[in-house]
Amino acid sequence: MRISDEITAYILHIMEQAENGAAELQRNVLAEELGCVPSQITYVLSSRFTPAQGYLVESRRGGGGYIRIRRVMPQERMTPLMHVVNSIGDELVPAAAEAILQSMVYQGFITQGAADIMAAALSDRGYRDVPPEVRDRLRASLLKHMLTAYTM
Repeated sequence: MRISDEITAYILHIMEQAENGAAELQRNVLAEELGCVPSQITYVLSSRFTPAQGYLVESRRGGGGYIRIRRVMPQERMTPLMHVVNSIGDELVPAAAEAILQSMVYQGFITQGAADIMAAALSDRGYRDVPPEVRDRLRASLLKHMLTAYTM
């Protein structure tokens, strides 16, 4: 078995064992456990755990960083939705969030009611107790999660 196959199998096993179906791991720790280099982990994540294949991969860099991988709903409608999710990036201002939501309503991916609720959750009013330097990152992460969890 090739190392890429071993890495994939290991990650899938972790996902199956997790209560929420998400694998949370550290690249260096995983590389050490499997006897490979971290770049091989990166290769597997970028080639076998893609949105088109039904996965959402999030990462946080730094000493306490992690990689979280989870399977998203396997519907045909997910491919265009995942393109939107991937286009959001790491930070999102309120006006851009509102534009994305209205586009999603227009395209029929979400209802106007769902967009209104999401917009309220993403507004600056909802983040007044959050330090300004992390608001846009939190907003981007939250919108990604809401869109991947939403089923009409």
